[in-house]
Amino acid sequence: MGKAVGDRGGVVPLLAEAFRECGFEGASLSVISQRTGLGKGSLYNFFPGGKEEMGAAVLAAIDAWFEAEVFAPLRAAGDPRAAITAMRAAVDAYFRSGRRVCLVGAFALDNVRERFPGQVRDYFAAWRDALAGMLERGGVAAPEAREAAEDALIQVQGALVLCRALDDPEVFTAGLARMEQRLMTLL
Repeated sequence: MGKAVGDRGGVVPLLAEAFRECGFEGASLSVISQRTGLGKGSLYNFFPGGKEEMGAAVLAAIDAWFEAEVFAPLRAAGDPRAAITAMRAAVDAYFRSGRRVCLVGAFALDNVRERFPGQVRDYFAAWRDALAGMLERGGVAAPEAREAAEDALIQVQGALVLCRALDDPEVFTAGLARMEQRLMTLL
């Protein structure tokens, strides 16, 4: 049984891991109850909207982390090279060197996307736009900056998928290094 938690904020990371491991549809209330150590009544007390509200809370927590650790620093960075290196390090840490699934990406690929379209779209758009803006401040023309930002996100997501498929975390680490190197060549 999962560790019992006393507040909504403590439940959200446990929900995220349940969704990562089982998928949104596969994470039944029984599974969620087991993973959180909470009964169904307590879960509904924290999340009256049920599993939909749980999914929205998880996506909001992921977005908040990325906003603080990746997007805002990209928007505020003075040195674009330092910002790229910091982004790579934050992404590597968050995804645990490829050992953690991108839940937003998984939701985007599944029919779950239809339940949370704004949150899924906004996460990727915010990342793309923050990175493109930083590249533009570094002297890259707007169309090229946007294309490079999209390519960087493709590199991250593709490296996560390949890493998981091959069960080789080095694939993710190497993919991030190549992404960083490609971005640096633009500056």
